[in-house]
Amino acid sequence: MDAIIEGLHVEKGFEATAVLKDVSFALDKGETLVVMGGSGSGKTVLLRLIAGLLRPDAGQIRVFGQNIEHLSEEELLPIRRRLGYVFQGAALFDSLTVHENVAYPLREHARLAEDEIRRRVMHFLSLVGLDDNVLGQLPAELSGGMRKRVGIARALIAEPEVMLYDEPTAGLDPTNSKLVTELIVQMREGVCDSSIVVTHDLELARSVADRMAVLIDGRFAAMGPPAEVTASSDPAVQAFLAGEARP
Repeated sequence: MDAIIEGLHVEKGFEATAVLKDVSFALDKGETLVVMGGSGSGKTVLLRLIAGLLRPDAGQIRVFGQNIEHLSEEELLPIRRRLGYVFQGAALFDSLTVHENVAYPLREHARLAEDEIRRRVMHFLSLVGLDDNVLGQLPAELSGGMRKRVGIARALIAEPEVMLYDEPTAGLDPTNSKLVTELIVQMREGVCDSSIVVTHDLELARSVADRMAVLIDGRFAAMGPPAEVTASSDPAVQAFLAGEARP
């Protein structure tokens, strides 16, 4: 199967600190790849490289068969439109209502009548378990779990081919973490079947991953099916997993 997203010998550093060192990976159509690692391990950097928000210092990143590391912002736009990005803090616009936040990608990239925009906003909010009561609310009026769900609805409304999730359960209580985890599983059924999830949440990883990868010291110390990774004999991998499994 041809990979729809691929990284080959990717390196990235900031000032004198190397964050990613010779990292290679691939995402196939219909697959969920979960990238785990501690804080500051480079998980978010990897997602930003895939979205073209950062450029690698070395190596190649291919998205939908196209090398993106030297593309201009204008050339990246059609590729980014095929990606949905859920930011760690949801990254909603504080001054816009829920309706305006979710509608934003359509207003930026599509020419649709207002009634069609509203219909689509309502459809994707309903997919993430929210109703029209939230349409006029501002992000500050929402709980953390609701903000995450609005962020997912906004990412889905452009009907992306791949979803990128940055720490989707971070900062959530166990109930909301479970809701967001179930939502990511649900999104694979006819909405967006391919995704990369970066997290340090082992329960989330076990629930959604087809393959897991553990990023330690800038490299993938283990990659494969969840059962294979959790049974890794690498002491660093076991130490990481033991730490993340603790309540």
